[in-house]
Amino acid sequence: MRTWFITGGTPGGFGMAYANAALELGDNVVLTARRPHLLEDWAARHGDRVLVHPLNVTDPPQVHEAVRAAEERFGRIDVLVNNAGRGWYGSVEGAPDSEVRASFELNFFSVTQMLRAVLPGMRERRSGWIINMSSVAGLRSVPGFGYYSAAKYAIEGLTEALRHEVAPFGIKVLAVEPGAFRTHAYASFADEAVSETVDAYLPLIQSVRSSMIKQNGHQPGDPRRGVRVVVDAMDSATPPRRIVLGADGYAAVQEQLTDMAAELSAFEAASRSADFPQDS
Repeated sequence: MRTWFITGGTPGGFGMAYANAALELGDNVVLTARRPHLLEDWAARHGDRVLVHPLNVTDPPQVHEAVRAAEERFGRIDVLVNNAGRGWYGSVEGAPDSEVRASFELNFFSVTQMLRAVLPGMRERRSGWIINMSSVAGLRSVPGFGYYSAAKYAIEGLTEALRHEVAPFGIKVLAVEPGAFRTHAYASFADEAVSETVDAYLPLIQSVRSSMIKQNGHQPGDPRRGVRVVVDAMDSATPPRRIVLGADGYAAVQEQLTDMAAELSAFEAASRSADFPQDS
């Protein structure tokens, strides 16, 4: 029996989908959220196998306190799912600085805090799983979401290095890149006014907001099916290093990689010409 520690437990999102999948496997679950009262009814149905704990992942003392509570309750953390996050939109030039910094605090630095709190126990036991929820936007940047994409690109780079660093300790690491999934992630766009500071980008940013509002509730991805894909990948004989979720996400990443490979090949001679001559 494993214990899962999952951040971002908002009902209707990936965090809850991971929690339910873990319970179906017979495992224990620690599900964290900023508003844990929203999870009370769900937790009551599962008794001692579930611990719901309040957590603002951008608050390091809260992170360490939540990890301590999980270890006191279940003895260990076997699977860490870094799921908490959200998207801010705005142009690269005109997004308010406060929102840029808040985006990186939540979408990147909180992940590093969780890793540093959980990894010591995993290293000591020489086993564990780290699931970092990235995004297709971490492989293919999207106009209007430059800083969100930048944070997810950072998660991709961090995850790649981490995978090699912790492998000697028996710890496995997986990056998950969802496309458009039917969670509540898009719902907040209707309640948030555009805060772009450069008027020249307002038509772009307003169209981004309108598109997100229109897509809400119609995203093709099913979080429950997506999590099942992840769980199956974890249990496979040769787990992948990363996995893209959703047909739309797969198509976008495939196009991105095809374009990158073609451009790399087209400029191969130029790339190789930058070295010192071989006889020097």
